[in-house]
Amino acid sequence: MLKRNLILFLLASFFAAPAANAEVKLVAIGSLSGNITDLSSETSAPLESGVPGNLLGGFGSGLAYAGRNTFIAIPDRGPNAKAYNSAVDDTTSYINRFQTIRLKLVPSQLGSALPFTLTPSLIATTLLSSKKPLDYGTGVGLGVPSGVPALNAKNTYYFTGRSDNFDPTQISTDPNDARFDPEGVRVSNDGEFIFISDEYGPYVYQFDRKTGKRIKVFTLNTKFAVSNLNPVGNIEISSNTSGRVANKGMEGLAITPNGKTLVGIIQSPLLQDGGTNGAYTRIVKIDIATGAIQEYAYQLDNIGTSAKPKYPTVSEILSINDREFLVDERDGKGLGDGSQAAFKKIYHIDLTNAQEVSNITGESNLAGKAVSKTLFLDVVATLTQNGIKAEDIPAKLEGLAFGPDVVIVGDQAYAFHHQR
Repeated sequence: MLKRNLILFLLASFFAAPAANAEVKLVAIGSLSGNITDLSSETSAPLESGVPGNLLGGFGSGLAYAGRNTFIAIPDRGPNAKAYNSAVDDTTSYINRFQTIRLKLVPSQLGSALPFTLTPSLIATTLLSSKKPLDYGTGVGLGVPSGVPALNAKNTYYFTGRSDNFDPTQISTDPNDARFDPEGVRVSNDGEFIFISDEYGPYVYQFDRKTGKRIKVFTLNTKFAVSNLNPVGNIEISSNTSGRVANKGMEGLAITPNGKTLVGIIQSPLLQDGGTNGAYTRIVKIDIATGAIQEYAYQLDNIGTSAKPKYPTVSEILSINDREFLVDERDGKGLGDGSQAAFKKIYHIDLTNAQEVSNITGESNLAGKAVSKTLFLDVVATLTQNGIKAEDIPAKLEGLAFGPDVVIVGDQAYAFHHQR
């Protein structure tokens, strides 16, 4: 979980009338304190680190539009900013969940710095679970108790963020593992289901929106999995030569407007593709009905040099249509890191003529095969131009979603809400 107490919602809108004058414009900023508790009082007992189990904390790992003025926001694997046990990377038995947020967007008073005023409010907390038993860590030799949540019951086995909740005899994409690190979220077109991508597996799961119960697993190719699992990320990296980098699995998730396809993106290149020093990460396209998968290469920009790499990462992908997407590529600098944000850009990509790369492995072999990309928005430049200091821009801007239409005509601002 991010080391910050303020969650910023940054809403951008582009206007297409006329198309020649289309632009990207910051229209509102809203905040919720991470120091409040969420609406899951049954999880309020202190976690292994002493942090309350229902602390709202950061919940911007993924953001999805759910109709009208409602959004779904997800925390990642839970509080691990407080050091207490390095044997489990300071992770805890925080029960994974999603938050339902209402964003009230209204025109600002004349003379205000931004055309809209945004007021977020938390309206629901939903815990994530499996109907079938999951594999939890025993804690033996690690200095922690069993990883089985006290709230578990028949047909309700909760996912948690603790890093030792896995079966060591299986590869990391084993769907029976209880450890879960949500990073991307989208809502089905009928509003009944939630799709969540994860870093531990990497996994892509479908959940019932009302109950939080997992109902479907989308199985990725074994090339994405690591075979030597360890609760300490650095050890896990050094113990494997292929698969996802520790804590850098499927970071972003999109759903096409027709609701038929999920499109995920891996945060950093796979180990066999160069790892955190690599130039190409992978986009994974999943047919929801059949589970069929296609892969594409995405070329990273913020790499640096071999002597001083910048470890570029991708945090989110958002669908414009079934072939065009926006991709959030960023550094880890800014608020929460004690530094100044430098590289946070949103790119427009097009899969129309992209080469499928499922059977291609290695950085050199992926060269020249990446999807086309153009700069859509320089987030740091836009925010600093609006008076926000680089050190106040969150280090991890990870959620990206479209929302209700907004229109600005002269000095008048209007918001239009669509019924889902």
